[in-house]
Amino acid sequence: MNAPTRHAGVQVEAPDDAPVILMTRDFAATPAQLRRAHLDPEIFARWIGPKGYVTEIDRWDARTGGSWRFTHQGHGFFGSFHEVGHDRLVQTFTWEGMPTSVSVDTLTFEDLGDGRTRLRTKSFFESFPARDGMLSSGMEGGVSDGYEKLDDLLADGAL
Repeated sequence: MNAPTRHAGVQVEAPDDAPVILMTRDFAATPAQLRRAHLDPEIFARWIGPKGYVTEIDRWDARTGGSWRFTHQGHGFFGSFHEVGHDRLVQTFTWEGMPTSVSVDTLTFEDLGDGRTRLRTKSFFESFPARDGMLSSGMEGGVSDGYEKLDDLLADGAL
């Protein structure tokens, strides 16, 4: 496995044996708060992506079988919700800048107790070049920035 990297508490790993990106991050939040942050379009738009970016939600149907699309700073992203569960979300993710690199992302919310939750994301890509292209796009910094903005929303009581 490639050596994990850390960006502001986000551990990012890219295994050598599968075209996968694994991300892990702990939050001072309950699983219900993190689930809401990922499913409520108004809240999601406030934290997703790099600092300084304004996110606009074009379509948001957060249910199993629903779809979504958002943009920020001229970059478009879209996908479908395949499973919207209590402690797990499964969705596709496509960045329009790399339209042939669709990933299937599974997010799990692990209750650590005492108001803390571990978010684990597993993104499966169709190939190693697609995975490596996403890694080289700067996505780690955008994810890190977004999670810091989510920390601020949690600290401010917005969730």
